[in-house]
Amino acid sequence: MLTQKECDFLHARMHGTLIEALGIRFIPTDDEYAVAEMPISPSTRQYLGVLHGGASLSLAETIAGVGSLHLTNYDEDYAVCGTEVNASHVAMSATEGVVYGKAKLVHAGKSTHVWNVDIVGEDGTVISAERVTNRIIKIKK
Repeated sequence: MLTQKECDFLHARMHGTLIEALGIRFIPTDDEYAVAEMPISPSTRQYLGVLHGGASLSLAETIAGVGSLHLTNYDEDYAVCGTEVNASHVAMSATEGVVYGKAKLVHAGKSTHVWNVDIVGEDGTVISAERVTNRIIKIKK
């Protein structure tokens, strides 16, 4: 879904944000998925040393939001806002390495987009299954 050019554009815009603080990086693909990776690091772990559920939610909302930006062609007349995220944390993560957020579009309406996002470990184990709803808002000028 995302091209290398889009990923480079997004990385340049994320300076000083939570996305940068969590180490989230977008990955180009030629299929229908929006994909990003996030390191399992001190800033993304909880006290047991595994990935914090809040970090998984942040990754899911981020990659679904980027998918919706892609669908709006990054049109500055529109804002993409996450309105709902729910998750089922189904497995413990590793204590090091990276996890991947893989978002697949479920619904693309004029004013809402719905995404299913799987957070998976390097071994392909699904750690968290999430659904994200984004509102697409026309900016009044």
